[in-house]
Amino acid sequence: MTLLLAGDIGGTKTILRLLEQSETGIMYSLDQATYPSREFPDLGIMVKQFLGAAAEHLGYVPAPTKACFGIAGPVVNHTSFLTNLGWSLNAEDLQRELAIAKVALINDFAAIGYGILGLPPSDLHTLQAGNPNPSAPIAVIGAGTGLGEGFVIQQPHLLVFPTEGGHADFAPRSELEFQLLKYLRDKHNIQRVSVERVVSGIGIVSIYQFLRDRQIAPESPEIGQTIRIWEQEIGKTEKTVEPAAIIAHAAIEKRDRLCEQTLQMFVEAYGAEAGNLALKLLPYNGLYVAGGIAAKILPLLQTGSFLHALTQKGRVSSVLEEIPVHVVLNPQVGLIGASLCAVHL
Repeated sequence: MTLLLAGDIGGTKTILRLLEQSETGIMYSLDQATYPSREFPDLGIMVKQFLGAAAEHLGYVPAPTKACFGIAGPVVNHTSFLTNLGWSLNAEDLQRELAIAKVALINDFAAIGYGILGLPPSDLHTLQAGNPNPSAPIAVIGAGTGLGEGFVIQQPHLLVFPTEGGHADFAPRSELEFQLLKYLRDKHNIQRVSVERVVSGIGIVSIYQFLRDRQIAPESPEIGQTIRIWEQEIGKTEKTVEPAAIIAHAAIEKRDRLCEQTLQMFVEAYGAEAGNLALKLLPYNGLYVAGGIAAKILPLLQTGSFLHALTQKGRVSSVLEEIPVHVVLNPQVGLIGASLCAVHL
């Protein structure tokens, strides 16, 4: 029996899971807890509290021998600094502090890359069946707070690579998107606009503001009040509203025309960028759409505009029609990935 510790470390919350791996390789979850990240001065103290609470539940003191933590931020030379929390994490320091033989820190999107390999079919919604090839790469894209992109190679052995693809240039495809590009450049006084500024939670709000300011459709008092509160809270640590979620809900329920047009534009930009990633990797083993937004707006992804934007790439459109496209429905895919990564340490 081997005890493993996995964590999904975010600026707002951290999820920790204790697992047991049997001799046959099957993993069983023994305990799990979610903590407000900002209430702890560092990760080590949080983990000790979690293991202490787990001991009360299990009746013995758990001593994991391997641990992997997915970090919402860059990981360089086994270290990571979480600016929002003031945490400076180092794998070797955590090994000593927690008396765990092997500790790994990986980027949260690398954790998602591992995680999709552990998902059952029920945790996926297939948008395009394609023509799967198990020897080809897997691509992963996910819009949430930012935009993550990565890829997985399974043969001859498993390799997971996060990328900084979300910071590539936003590429307008229509007159309206060209206007959005200029709007964002002027609004933020910047020379270039990354695709992450459009395809992310903040991108949904930015598209809404653009369409509102261009008077594409009238703004409802309810949504307008939410946006004004959010604009007043820019720069503050604590936020009282989540405008992207509110806009998305209104669009799904078809009760606000401006929100519907916002999500239509967002979904098409998301699909186009997913297609760009697919062109570069040719992921015939699957293109997985993860992140915090996709599952929540699944009805909008199913309308066809996402897949149309993904596959419409001129002379090579037929190439993308062969790629399987799946939406990840399990919000804990990163935690699952950290668990699988711990096994491979």
